[in-house]
Amino acid sequence: MSGAGADVTKDAGSRVTGVRGSSGAEAYGFAIIGAGLGGLAAAMELARSGRTDFVILERAAGAGGVWRDNTYPGAACDVPSPYYSFSYAPEPGWPRRYSRQPDIFAYIRRLVGEYGLLPRIRFGAEVTAARFDAQSARWDITLGDGEVVRARFLVPAVGQLSTPALPRIPGIDSFSGSAFHSARWRHDVDLTGKRVAVIGTGASAVQFIPHVQAAATHLTVFQRSAPYLLPRLDRVYSARHRRLFRAVPATLAAERLFWWCFAELWTLQMKGNRVVSAAFRAWSALHRWRGVRDAGLREVLTPDYPMGCKRVLFSSDYYPAVSQPDVTVETDAVAEVTSDGITTASGTRHRADVLIFGTGFRAQEFCTALDIRGAGGEALAERWADGARAYLGIAVPGFPNLLMMYGPNTNLGSGSILFMLERQAVYIRRLAELADAAGADAVDVRADVDDRFDADVQRQLAHSAWTGCDSWYVAASGRISSNWPDTVSAYRRITSRVSLDDYVLLKAGQPRNASGRSRLDSRII
Repeated sequence: MSGAGADVTKDAGSRVTGVRGSSGAEAYGFAIIGAGLGGLAAAMELARSGRTDFVILERAAGAGGVWRDNTYPGAACDVPSPYYSFSYAPEPGWPRRYSRQPDIFAYIRRLVGEYGLLPRIRFGAEVTAARFDAQSARWDITLGDGEVVRARFLVPAVGQLSTPALPRIPGIDSFSGSAFHSARWRHDVDLTGKRVAVIGTGASAVQFIPHVQAAATHLTVFQRSAPYLLPRLDRVYSARHRRLFRAVPATLAAERLFWWCFAELWTLQMKGNRVVSAAFRAWSALHRWRGVRDAGLREVLTPDYPMGCKRVLFSSDYYPAVSQPDVTVETDAVAEVTSDGITTASGTRHRADVLIFGTGFRAQEFCTALDIRGAGGEALAERWADGARAYLGIAVPGFPNLLMMYGPNTNLGSGSILFMLERQAVYIRRLAELADAAGADAVDVRADVDDRFDADVQRQLAHSAWTGCDSWYVAASGRISSNWPDTVSAYRRITSRVSLDDYVLLKAGQPRNASGRSRLDSRII
């Protein structure tokens, strides 16, 4: 890849500080929570527009989010790199079509450096609470050490896949060997010659299992449900290929366009198109037949639910790996973890020296792990008790100037999340500019606007492939809170329209109406 960029693993000696207000707190125009790709996308959009009144509050010691944390063997993106990049920051130096974690992390370092973001990131700044102060129309943000930072706009960018989920299994703490989650990989644990147990067959597990199998004496994979797999059409970009990308940028743009079109077609499968769905199911079945010659094992690895209901995965080495004689695929439910292994519901004991959890993330938390309270003191966690929702996945009624990145119903079953993040960042920047032009201190999305948007999203989701099965896309209430139901083109279209007619405009210190809002413009209710 091209230049390494900034060092994103330490605080900057020349960190930018906010203006000190009367309360003594640092004050900013925007406080962005999280220095993953969502937070960086918001920051870059502000920087590109010439704004410097923002800070990024990052709890860890470095930027990068999931690409900082997920360093397991084989960690890679399942979206081709020409598409998994920002449109205004193409990378001609990608080493391969499906780039791996070190190369994606290098791309993030490049972005941090090019857009001068490092001085604007406060590392080790864990946000624990935020409260909107209606009198000043500002957010008071409390950090883990008790410090309070004040900002006009609060931009949570904490992601949907940032907090590892561990299963609730009896005896999980009694295991005497090494045990860890894939997002907290123990590189100091040598798997050579070990008996390894892996719980889970999701996106991360499908990537690291072939590497574990190559090192372990025996691997037991505990599968709750078989994933749909498609072949990973990977390739190495030669030096000649990369020179062409640099010399003729249109070639890189053309490859990006190809994968964008492929993802839009794949979205039709998610939306229930029978022809497209049948074609992809046949492709998946052929891939399984080619990779697994044993008919019995092939049946075990065949999903028993509609394609797309759970995340469809891309791998060309998973099936060959689990077909090896030193691998056992166990479908019996895990009943207990013992000091030397795992016991299943039927009483079968599987000895293990190492236990690896490939059990995903707490995707339904969004930013409810933080104590965020709106204009009337209501907690966001209480508002979202039955499942998260937000207008465009960005704004929540009653929480003025709270503008989220990668919020509810903006995850994708197909396509590049960076495309969605880019659109959200542009929307947030333009909304702030309109508020400035109107003389508003805060904007609060109208409840009726949010209701219409949510009703339309849920109506589309009710006819999608994501209904009818248990997956991380679905909240405990049964509400599909994670996924966007349409193409990314549709999301671009609706976020291109930014109108203050969708919002109540608020002025600091003005009398509040019956809804608890301080109206600046009485025409907008």
